[in-house]
This record gives sequence, structure tokens and C-alpha cells, in this order.
Amino acid sequence: MKRNKQYILLLITATLILVSGCKTARKATSGREGIIKEKEVFMSSVQQKALQFQTLSARMNADLNIPGKSLSSRVDMKIVKDSVFQLSVQPFLGIEVFRMEFSIDSVKMMDRMNKRYVLESYESLKGETPVDFNFYNLQALFTNHLFLPGKQSISPEEFIQFFYVENEGLAELRTKDETGLHYTFTADNEEKLVSTLITNATGSQKLQWDYTDFQQANSQSFPMRMKAQVVSGNENKGSLTLNFNKIEPDVPVRMDFTIPSKYTRITYAQIIKALSNLSK
Repeated sequence: MKRNKQYILLLITATLILVSGCKTARKATSGREGIIKEKEVFMSSVQQKALQFQTLSARMNADLNIPGKSLSSRVDMKIVKDSVFQLSVQPFLGIEVFRMEFSIDSVKMMDRMNKRYVLESYESLKGETPVDFNFYNLQALFTNHLFLPGKQSISPEEFIQFFYVENEGLAELRTKDETGLHYTFTADNEEKLVSTLITNATGSQKLQWDYTDFQQANSQSFPMRMKAQVVSGNENKGSLTLNFNKIEPDVPVRMDFTIPSKYTRITYAQIIKALSNLSK
């Protein structure tokens, strides 16, 4: 039960906080050299077709569903690539009630309704969540990019760390991290990334992140609908659907996270405890 709640809260805190099977795969070509070459070409194409940006501003409607709860809100997102990533939750007429900011080494949360905030390093959060997401992985999930767990980017020399297969007209790239988590990235025949699946070693715990409704943004393709879903065993533990209304790459963004002096600092564990009460 505790671990199931952690997975629900991972979905919330690693994406947004809105509060106030198996098929046989076939190789695409014969011969190891042909497979390696095809994988390199495919991965390069997927990377090139992903949204390219240095800054990003977006607005979306977010719908969070956990057992017994359904919450919706407008959310503004701002990113300075490989530096900082900010989410502003505004459920009431554009009035912000919650803000999150992810930097390379830490996360901040500000609860305006209860006048409290969290400031924690990723290092201090190890063991607090079932999956150790870092900044670069989270940035990739929200921007429809491939990622190598724990890495800022994927160089051609690192393509070897992915296993490439075709599966019923879709192509899959599979890898795993040092903790035994498995990652499957699925792309369509246009080399667009359409899903990212993260599972534990036994496959009993899953985070599925799907991308649909691709549209043009500054002559680039971007999925205007994303859905993240946590599954434990055969049970759906929660989902988050993001419907983008606006996506603007390479526009000026202002990052501010000024914490009022009257706000009380709390720990990540304390806010997790408060959120746990919502999922009971």
C-alpha cells in the first residue's frame, strides 16, 4: 500500500501537483552490422525531429485522476533548456495556487494557499520516491524527447546502449539503468516518439507516457496531448492528461521563484504525507 501511494505521488510530484501484453519483436534487418546501422540512422532521425528549442513557453489544461479524485487546472510551463523548468498551477481564473521549479540539482515547491514551500536537493530525496528522476529525464518527458537515464543528452557513441527492434509497424528503443528499471521508447513510421514506458525489473510497476495529436509549432512537430499513467500490477493507480493550448519555442521567458518571507518551509516528506491523505 505504501509503495502504491508513492507511485501515485510520483506521478503528481514529478509532473504536476494539482491540489489547493508482451508481443514478439522482430528485427528489422538481418545481420548485426545492418541492425546497428539502421538503429543509428533511426535514433538520429528521432532526435532531429523532436522539438528543438533553447527556451519554451507553454499553456495547457491538466486533468489528474487518482482513485476517488478528479482534479483539473490550467498550467503554465516555462523551460530554459538544460537549466530550469517551471510549472505554475492556476485552477481559478488564472490565479496561481501552486508553483514548482526543477533545476539541475534541486526541486522547489510553493503552496500559496497554505503559505508553505519545499526546497530539496535531488540527492536528499533519494529513497523518498520509487524512481530517481533527474532534471534531464523530466525535461525530456515533457518535451517529447528520447533520453538516456541520468544523462543530459545522448551522443552517437551512446546509441550502443539501446536495443532496437520493430514491433507491428512501430520501432522500439530499449535500455535500462543501474537500478534495474527498464525504459522502452516507441516511435512511429515518421520517426515521431509516441510513447515512453518505464517499468521495474519484474514489470509489476509501470509509468506509461503517451504522445498524440502532433501539430506544428514554429514549423516543428509537437504532441499537443500527453497522458501519463501509473499502473501497479493490473491496477491503474492514477493518470495525468495534458492538453496543450499554446506552445512557443525560443521566446523570452522570465523565471522567478521568490518565496515570501512569511511562508513556512516544510520537507518533501511532509508534503507527501499531506498528499497521501488525498488518495485515501
